[in-house]
Amino acid sequence: MALSRIWSAFIIIAVAVAGFRMLNGDRTIFSRMVTGKSSDTYDSVFYVGVGSPLTQNLSPKYGTFLQEYGLYRTDDLTKATVLLSDNEASDSVRLLQGVNPNLKPYTYLSIQKTLQRKADGIIQTAKNAVIDIIIPLIGIMALFMGFLSIAEQAGGVRLLSRIIGPFFSKLFPDIPKGHPAVGHMMMNFSANLLNLDNAATPFGLKAMQSLQELNPNKAVASNAQIMFLALHASGLTLIPVTIIAFRSGLGAQNPTDIFIPCMIATFAATIAAMCIVSFKQKINVFQPVVLAWIGGLSVIIALLVSYVSRLDSANAEMFSSVLSNGIILVLFLAIVLGGLYKKIDVFDAFVEGAKGGFETAVRIIPYIVGMLVAISLLRTSGTFDIIINGMKSFFAAIGTDTRFVDGLPTALIKPLSGSGARGMMLDTMKTFGADSFAGRLACILQGSSDTTFYVIAVYLGSVSIKNSRYAVGAMLLADLVGIITSIILAYMFFGGSA
Repeated sequence: MALSRIWSAFIIIAVAVAGFRMLNGDRTIFSRMVTGKSSDTYDSVFYVGVGSPLTQNLSPKYGTFLQEYGLYRTDDLTKATVLLSDNEASDSVRLLQGVNPNLKPYTYLSIQKTLQRKADGIIQTAKNAVIDIIIPLIGIMALFMGFLSIAEQAGGVRLLSRIIGPFFSKLFPDIPKGHPAVGHMMMNFSANLLNLDNAATPFGLKAMQSLQELNPNKAVASNAQIMFLALHASGLTLIPVTIIAFRSGLGAQNPTDIFIPCMIATFAATIAAMCIVSFKQKINVFQPVVLAWIGGLSVIIALLVSYVSRLDSANAEMFSSVLSNGIILVLFLAIVLGGLYKKIDVFDAFVEGAKGGFETAVRIIPYIVGMLVAISLLRTSGTFDIIINGMKSFFAAIGTDTRFVDGLPTALIKPLSGSGARGMMLDTMKTFGADSFAGRLACILQGSSDTTFYVIAVYLGSVSIKNSRYAVGAMLLADLVGIITSIILAYMFFGGSA
């Protein structure tokens, strides 16, 4: 019910904001929300510039950032409709306005409040949900679910369940000893840890199906399912290789300098998720087995941080690629060899599992479409822009250091849309610079958690659960811990950055 209310609120708020904007002169907003496409060409707006964006601590590539929103610099004063400067009250600004009274003055920073990245309307979003997400997911689901079927028949999943059982039995007391769900969850967490999104989703959906078998009320999320979702959505990842790659492409002097803060932030979010749900379910997390496993994982992460922090960006990316993809190939080899050793028909087992992957991918289509449509409405209505600008104004009014607010768009969109948050992260680095405080903070926020609402919609939808109980609140609270931790770490590591 909580997810239903939130989804309804998204749509109501988005339409209300759009209606207000239409009454204030935006006559095309309804069309953009319904039939708009992110690939549509922006109407070109030309500006003349006075001074430099560098005086407002903006990136030297700020002009390129403006072009992505259809704002182009010109030397023809009669062609321009916008006047950008580092000081709206300067003599140069008044002089140019005297020549062309139609020029609307902004500072290089304030113009951002008028910019809005194009997003797909609900029609295009619904199409893309199937074309860009479901169709590729069908093949990926078939691949991994096929191999997982071999592992189950060969006894590999039960072996993994027995190994991890002592720890999981404390966090998931409702799961019988040696149940396959433990192995499925462990494979999902391992794939997440190695930044293997393509593998994490099939394993996670299989884990939800296994947990659903134990669920006495099939329409209501069980305690075990909520704990699993919260831990999964915390997004614990060893090496944020894609973030490092983006920073390298945007000219960061040391693209890997966000690695340690990212690791600490996502680990904090994971521990918070575990503690929040454990408190709600009255689970004692201070048991020796739990503390031993968490301590062991902490040591492994610390050793990995120590090693990777000494690598440059190219070697860090290579290490991540070899580690992640190598483990996948070794896993597939071990599964096939195990199946042959147990004398099962490995190909028939693969085909049987692949069929289940196809059926699961098709079953979650309505849930993905529904969530993405609501997110599309929030983005195209300008609701996100209102929230972000409001937060900037609030923190400026109370006299706090507002540098962190420039990185918050990534955090605000991350629970809703992974691609949207990635776009916000890139925008922040292009606006302020990859090595700016805001740019680094956006990267840490991007790596601190997963897409909460997407995870809830897809995973609960895969087993037709309608009542998510307190899952949304617990997961968002864990996200908040990740955000606060990210901000604190950014000031600790990069507080001297502009």
